[in-house]
Amino acid sequence: MVSRVRVWLNRTYAENVFFMDQLRRNPSDRAVDIHATHGDPDSPVLAAADTAELEPENLSPAGYVEYALDQCGRRGIDVFVPRLHQSAIVAHRAEFEAAGTAVLAPPPEAVAVFHDKVIAYEAVQAIGGPVPPWYRVRSEDELVAAVEELEAQGHKPCFKPASGAGGVGFRVITRTPFSLMHLSGFPGPYVPLDLVLEALRQAEEPVDWLVMPRLEQPEVSVDCLTGPDNRVRLAVGRTKNGRRRGFTLHEQWLDPARRIAEGFGLHYLSNIQFRMFGDRPVLMDVNTRPAGGLHQLSLCGVNAPWAAVQLALGEDPGEVVPPFLGQDYTVVSGPRPLRQVSLPQQRPETTEPLPAVPSSAAAEQAGAVGAAAQKAPLPGLAASVSRHTGLST
Repeated sequence: MVSRVRVWLNRTYAENVFFMDQLRRNPSDRAVDIHATHGDPDSPVLAAADTAELEPENLSPAGYVEYALDQCGRRGIDVFVPRLHQSAIVAHRAEFEAAGTAVLAPPPEAVAVFHDKVIAYEAVQAIGGPVPPWYRVRSEDELVAAVEELEAQGHKPCFKPASGAGGVGFRVITRTPFSLMHLSGFPGPYVPLDLVLEALRQAEEPVDWLVMPRLEQPEVSVDCLTGPDNRVRLAVGRTKNGRRRGFTLHEQWLDPARRIAEGFGLHYLSNIQFRMFGDRPVLMDVNTRPAGGLHQLSLCGVNAPWAAVQLALGEDPGEVVPPFLGQDYTVVSGPRPLRQVSLPQQRPETTEPLPAVPSSAAAEQAGAVGAAAQKAPLPGLAASVSRHTGLST
């Protein structure tokens, strides 16, 4: 009899409720139990998991590793998919393996390279990978010099933190003075240069920014599955151009992604993003973790989360080739059940686990919302997470 697989996702993105769904609907028909932890009691991943706990706050990376080792031991975790404190966790991979847990993440050397975007660009350029021009900026004078040089070349300068993920801190620099125009409509990424310079003058600490030309669409995120032998098993590009999303197997995107994944040992699931610089694709970012939109590959008949878990368990799925490319689609928001009662933030000394919310009860839980609301209003009954909808082409 094949044993049940126990998978843990720590403090992950709301969209990974779909990652969890795919693990349960795996083509091997293998029983999967999912454990989830988070700092937000209203994270939908807690409701989607079979068992769940709130994470203690304010742990150092070393303290978090101890917490994670305890979770794996107490919960009998077979495969751990870390997002929070990934660097610290992979540095202790041997301890997790000794506890019987496979860590679904690249080795520490690969994680370190792509934690800092400047180091990443230098490393990728050294192996012949396509990168845009960039400048590392820590002061007002360095920012002005970088902006002027990019503008002289006809580019629109932008900046983002040298370390970070998900587009946090990304801004496009403009020479247009601040006016009511900037206060009309929805907030945008544009920020006047004079305001940025003033903020730098008043800052108590230096910034660490990457300044570069604004890259153009399409944006292509290549999801890769790479084995511990550094051989890529899966590479599929997800295209984004405005609202329209699609898929590609064109080598102008896949070839550099494979070279990066194999060259730096990005084991298991990674996401390598490109945009256009003039008439050629260049690297935008590398994520050493599963992308939030990884589940969208299901539209191509691919279950990437399960193939990754198989690799982590030593069960090589072989080359994973999409049987077809799904039609173009868009992403919209939809409701997802939460735990029926919103809990306060956990105190560090609290160790009681959250009650399990079985996935099979999702429909019943959603149906009970209306009845419960008639008796007493509950805060935050549903979370908005991304769903995909096909477009006619």
